[in-house]
Amino acid sequence: FARNVRDSALPLQAMAGHAAGAVALSAGGHQNALKALRAAFELWLQVEAPYPAARTRELMALACRGMGDEEGASLELAAAREAFQALGAAPDMARIDRLALPRNTRKGLTRRELEVLRLVTAGKPNKVIAAELFLSEKTIDRHLSNIFDKLGVSSRTAAAAWAFRQGLV
Repeated sequence: FARNVRDSALPLQAMAGHAAGAVALSAGGHQNALKALRAAFELWLQVEAPYPAARTRELMALACRGMGDEEGASLELAAAREAFQALGAAPDMARIDRLALPRNTRKGLTRRELEVLRLVTAGKPNKVIAAELFLSEKTIDRHLSNIFDKLGVSSRTAAAAWAFRQGLV
């Protein structure tokens, strides 16, 4: 009986570790996030749950990247993508592919700037982008200005063309 109770608690422990890691990651505590996420990943493996294990690896990659470990991030993203592919999780694979872009391909754009750029390439005006991202229009204007500067372009059309050439959309 005690073994069954302990085993049934493993998924809850894994979920708690994943959540703790995600919170630490969002707060910029990359090392603490990685520690919690690695523990959660091991638990997901024990309970044979490949999808949440892959999602955990994705967060582990972001923690590695936040610590400047691009090689570790790349390895974690590749492993997560392989698991998503085996599961037929196409949207997850697409997200991993975007995250796996080398930094030089991203031209120094932040994750938020890439998000704004994707919405621009979809033809959305600043007002709609602001509403979708829960930001002010002034903030969207600032993001676009930063994007234009980093890409060396002067228009939304040129920025969108760059995004298409890079395969970002």
